[in-house]
Amino acid sequence: MPVLRTSLWFDTQALEAAEFYVSIFPNSAITAISYWGPEKPERDGSPLEVLFELDGRLFSAINGGPEFTFDAAVSIQIYCVDQAEVDHYWAALSAGGTEVQCGWLTDRYGLSWQVVPQALVTLMTDPDPERVLRAKQAMFTMVKLDIAALEAAADGR
Repeated sequence: MPVLRTSLWFDTQALEAAEFYVSIFPNSAITAISYWGPEKPERDGSPLEVLFELDGRLFSAINGGPEFTFDAAVSIQIYCVDQAEVDHYWAALSAGGTEVQCGWLTDRYGLSWQVVPQALVTLMTDPDPERVLRAKQAMFTMVKLDIAALEAAADGR
């Protein structure tokens, strides 16, 4: 099986972003850094690519220049076991970024994240379509997802 690695394009903030992400997720580390050389004199000696892992998932951050930026068409999902995890990742990743809706946020580098409680998956796949509808309607009113409120809505409370 080939190795799959998510690659993120930055202008000049690849190392800074990788350090930020590694500080948030457990069991994470920067694993390698390569540098620009004389082929790009204005960037000579600065980081070109930063390889890092977030809790075992492989990522690459490249300082490729300002030609490309992130948009919400691509996001990274974090499935959280409880509200404390939702709160932790939400606070850390939204700091300096933008809170959006339905558990989505954009971090300070413009990368979109979905901070999703695993309980939401259970609610969205419930065999009772009315419970699913009530949970969805509640979710659509939220910015950061609240597990207790989603469950209460699903139960009709």
